[in-house]
Amino acid sequence: MPTSLALAVDFGGTKVEAALVDDRGTVLAASRHRRPTGPTATSGELEQAVREVVLGARDALPADAALIGVGIGSAGPIGVAQGTVSPLNVPTWREYPLAALVRGLVPDAPVVLRMDGVCIALAEHWIGAGRGAHNLLGMIVSTGVGGGLVLGDRAVPSPTGNGGHIGHIEVGGFDDPCPCGGRGCLEAVASGPRTVAWARAQGFTGETGEDLAAAHAAGDPVALAAVERAGTAIGRAAASASSLLDLDVVAIGGGFSRVSPALFEHARAALAERVTFTYVTRTRIVPSALSDEGPLIGAAALVHRPHLVV
Repeated sequence: MPTSLALAVDFGGTKVEAALVDDRGTVLAASRHRRPTGPTATSGELEQAVREVVLGARDALPADAALIGVGIGSAGPIGVAQGTVSPLNVPTWREYPLAALVRGLVPDAPVVLRMDGVCIALAEHWIGAGRGAHNLLGMIVSTGVGGGLVLGDRAVPSPTGNGGHIGHIEVGGFDDPCPCGGRGCLEAVASGPRTVAWARAQGFTGETGEDLAAAHAAGDPVALAAVERAGTAIGRAAASASSLLDLDVVAIGGGFSRVSPALFEHARAALAERVTFTYVTRTRIVPSALSDEGPLIGAAALVHRPHLVV
């Protein structure tokens, strides 16, 4: 019997990536392709980047394997019924028909689109830090902050596909303006670029999350304060989500989540302040167990584990 493979696509504010993934959640390294995206890219450049990674992954399909479907995870918001994406950090694309673009490149396979946060939640539930948990929030802390929910071992039903988008929950104690129109949104406080911007406003001279991580490791007081601020916001948002949903696990991945282990320490400390509600304080905030492959594995889960996807 031929090996069943999914073609997984991860589209975000920094890069688009595609790879083949088997039914155990293993990414075929030779099939993995990545191209930059970003807020200054034109629509044509974004389309070309998607074409290159999807075709690169498709062309790596082994002769003895069967491609059973394509799963796409995209930064939100999305329109699941229309197959469109409008990533907040990619302003060129508003209601862009990403599913149709990919379907045209892989016409013989069904295509499923969901928000990247839903994909990370499915990946963590499948083979990651949420394995064995029945109710979990998956979070991506990177260029933006995304989220997705698995409740009762299934992805939460969501008519537009945006359920679980915790990045635009307003966090108590913060008033940072957000492009979505809110103030104090988690993404506006704790994403990598916004944390670096806050640090620079306090005198930090670095420019990237990597610079901030190095400064934090060296004990720079502004970097220490910036990571504490971001971690506190993440913990408060997680506590609010658990107050509402009675979560077992909050699993957090994404590039900026690795800025320092202290990010998680501050998040756990903020959650632990909900001293009266033991069902909240029992919630575990943990790093993703899937490194940077998590979004691809989650996009593949849309194909390999369709019974969990509403």
